[in-house]
Amino acid sequence: MNATYKTLKEECYEANMELNALGLVIYTFGNVSAVDRDKAVFAIKPSGVPYETLQPNDMVIVDYDNTIVEGKLRPSSDTKTHSFLYKNWPEIGGVAHTHAMYSVSWAQAQQDIPIFGTTHADHLTHDIPCAAPMADNLIAGNYEHNTGIQIVDCFNERQLDYNEVEMILIGNHGPFAWGKNASKAVYNTKVLETVAQMAYLTLQINPEAPRLKASLIKKHFERKHGKNAYYGQ
Repeated sequence: MNATYKTLKEECYEANMELNALGLVIYTFGNVSAVDRDKAVFAIKPSGVPYETLQPNDMVIVDYDNTIVEGKLRPSSDTKTHSFLYKNWPEIGGVAHTHAMYSVSWAQAQQDIPIFGTTHADHLTHDIPCAAPMADNLIAGNYEHNTGIQIVDCFNERQLDYNEVEMILIGNHGPFAWGKNASKAVYNTKVLETVAQMAYLTLQINPEAPRLKASLIKKHFERKHGKNAYYGQ
């Protein structure tokens, strides 16, 4: 393994293995990337390689223009989405994408995930957004690149901060999540899937379930975030 990218590849590998261990992927579906901002490259899982055979050196190093810098395997088919996000959102350090069941179900229903409870509010103060399905002309074009445009456009249209809302659903497609590093992107992916399942079950129990009231949203978010946070050590 080239020593230049050894740490980056290992970070990416560990995050991809965690994604699989958490039950968030099916077969070879799903991917995580990890970026090195100083070198302007990122490591990403190779396309279609089973998790049980993956090795750290299999991770592919790609630049922001999707040129392979190092690696013998083809990078994930979602690479262009990752690169678009890294290029446009300079403060993120990792991106994850899955086809997890409940997240995908909400995406297929083309619905935002409402903020019903404190588990959701512990992580963000907004509904989890679902971007509209991609337009036909964009589907026929540079599809994965245009998925990145979908994500950024949705955040711009809704005036959301990508540092506060670290997850999204793509209508009829599935979830993307990101964070300060690859491990946090995986963490946010698991949170998204869990909240998606909780919201689904909530609506099965009570289709008229009310949204969490603003005071509880504020309280639970601020317990973990900001200058007055007191959760944890």
